[in-house]
Amino acid sequence: MKAIKKFTIASTLCASLFSVALISCSDDNDLSVVQEAPVVSHNNAKTNFINVKGTDFAYRSWGKEGGIPLVLLPGTGGSMDDWDPAVTDGLAKQYRLIIFDNKGVASSKGTTPNTIQEMANDAIDFIKAMNLSKVNIMGFSMGGFVAQRIVLTEPGLINKIILADSGPKGAIGLSNLPNIIAGTAGLSPEESYLKFGFTDSPSSIAAGKASFTRVHLRTIDRDPALSDATSTAQFTAVLAWAMPDASALDEIKTIKKPFLIVHGDKDLPIAIQNAYNMKQNLDNSELLEFSDSGHAAFYQNYEAFLAKAVAFLGQ
Repeated sequence: MKAIKKFTIASTLCASLFSVALISCSDDNDLSVVQEAPVVSHNNAKTNFINVKGTDFAYRSWGKEGGIPLVLLPGTGGSMDDWDPAVTDGLAKQYRLIIFDNKGVASSKGTTPNTIQEMANDAIDFIKAMNLSKVNIMGFSMGGFVAQRIVLTEPGLINKIILADSGPKGAIGLSNLPNIIAGTAGLSPEESYLKFGFTDSPSSIAAGKASFTRVHLRTIDRDPALSDATSTAQFTAVLAWAMPDASALDEIKTIKKPFLIVHGDKDLPIAIQNAYNMKQNLDNSELLEFSDSGHAAFYQNYEAFLAKAVAFLGQ
């Protein structure tokens, strides 16, 4: 779509050439300048709202039209503005991308449930309300827990799944989350981001700082912070997911959809062993492991991640 402005000028200027605009002259001496519409990206995509069973959900969508859309599910405490634009815009070059705030999160209305299954149910309702009959989904951390429950609950809705630094029920290391969070007390937002998502190596720290800067580039129409009630509900859901579950790996064996599992070898809250366990129990899965990488491995290594993710979704 192109925006058109009209300027009335003297007829003697109708033969002028401009390198940045398409010019046409009418008999009324009007000059029509056709300007390229701004490219829609993570940092300027409009926030829209859709009513889902009586509750308004906030979402943004942009990218390449056609094909199967990709819906992203964020981690604990995350909203639409906590995704790294290097990843979202990279994915949007090949797919229609949809990010959203689940029920009660940030700009969305309603009350956030305190179980992963209920979050998955709400996400399914959102996808259906968007009139999408088939989607790819990508879940980061807690979003990966939600993704697993979505495909187990409504398998016909899902084409392929990407799990980024996530794990099965009873994920190894996840029960230590309260202590990890306590260890970030007194740190600045950037310091906390680095500690939680990256390693202590100079290269990982540099990548983390670059990612933190990108995440905060959007300056207009940003999501509000999560409410205390939402944060508590999410924390409760995650700790329940962390409880040992002897049947968890047997359950995911029933999933036959293609999975791409992405994980950092030094992930602090969700140990790399979880990725190995899932790879062994998901028949149709691939594992992309990043060395010297923490919980935000796919942000630190976004170029390699994008290359693999695009190839996986395009197969």
